[in-house]
Amino acid sequence: MSDHLWGYQPSSGHTEGTDLTGYSVEATDGSIGKVDKHSDEVGSAYLVVDTGVWIFGKDVLLPAGTVRGIDTEARKVFVDLTKDQIKDSPEFDKHKHADDPGYHEQIAGYYGSYRLM
Repeated sequence: MSDHLWGYQPSSGHTEGTDLTGYSVEATDGSIGKVDKHSDEVGSAYLVVDTGVWIFGKDVLLPAGTVRGIDTEARKVFVDLTKDQIKDSPEFDKHKHADDPGYHEQIAGYYGSYRLM
């Protein structure tokens, strides 16, 4: 597993310290929700996305390495995943999983299979 999955890609336009809370999140095939929480922690950066009614209020955790680009003016985050890939991700409970290393390994295994390095 590559540690790059848990860090923003240099081409993403992410600036450390930028508050992404409330930004819209766009998959390759459409909008999936809004950033509810994010972490810039080195080696463990991620976004928690509230999908709203799209998948019945499910929150999902997206490793920062899935972020393709950030448009600060439009307040949008673009990820290199489809809606179905995100919808089928491992279940996320923000009260238990956000900082759980075991859950991060599970997520890395799932999303790592979609990444082209």
